[in-house]
Amino acid sequence: MSGEVKDNAALGRYELVVDGATAFADYRMEDGRRVFTHTEVPESMAGKGIGSALARGALEDARAKGMAVVPLCPFIAAYIERHPDYRDLVAGT
Repeated sequence: MSGEVKDNAALGRYELVVDGATAFADYRMEDGRRVFTHTEVPESMAGKGIGSALARGALEDARAKGMAVVPLCPFIAAYIERHPDYRDLVAGT
């Protein structure tokens, strides 16, 4: 897998482009927190670790910016559950 997770603030989402296909994690800003609402990985990218790379990149960016996150998106929530080193980012924990 190649590609870099980028914050497309104009669209309110993180993106990861691999082989011309784009996976994304939508978010909105709310009270200084990044609220993740939806993650989508195209079928052509399924099973290649793209979703995990996207989640990791988005959470690392939030950490670098000092933002708490609210994982309303089930994929992001499950990723945080499987990777407890990101739990400190969750607002209210």
